[in-house]
Amino acid sequence: MRITIAAIGKLKNVPLKSLYDEYKKRLEWKISLCEYETKGSKEQEGLLLLGAISPSAFLIILDENGENLNSKEFADYLKTIQIHHQGKLGIIIGGANGLSYQVKEKSQKSISFGRMTWPHLFVRIMLMEQLYRAQQILKGHPYHRE
Repeated sequence: MRITIAAIGKLKNVPLKSLYDEYKKRLEWKISLCEYETKGSKEQEGLLLLGAISPSAFLIILDENGENLNSKEFADYLKTIQIHHQGKLGIIIGGANGLSYQVKEKSQKSISFGRMTWPHLFVRIMLMEQLYRAQQILKGHPYHRE
C-alpha cells in the first residue's frame, strides 16, 4: 500500500511526533504525510489537501459524521483498496473548521473515530495506530486481540 495522509496543522509536539514516527517505522506500507499550516477558509484548506492526494488514489476522509468501523472492518476495507485500487490510498484530516464541501464530494469513504471530538493532531496518531493494527490483522499477527 502507498498511503498519503494530508492534514491541516503541523505535528510539532515531540511526544506525539515520536509516536507517529514509531508507528511509521512499524508499518510495511509506504506512508507520506503532507502537512499544511493555514489560516485560510475551509475551501482554501480543501484545495491544499486535495492537491496532496493523487487523483488515482482511493480517498478517505476522517469526519465526525463518517461511518464508525471497528478495527477488523477497517482492515477488511483496506484489503479491498489494496486489491481494487492498486493499493493507492489518500486520507484527509481537516483542521478545526472541518472539511470543505469539495473535499467531502471527492471522498469515496468517510470514517469517524467516534462521536467525540478529537484534536486533529491526536487523530494522526490514532490513524497510524489503526493502520498498523489493520496491517497486523491482515497478516494474521496476534497484535489485535478480539
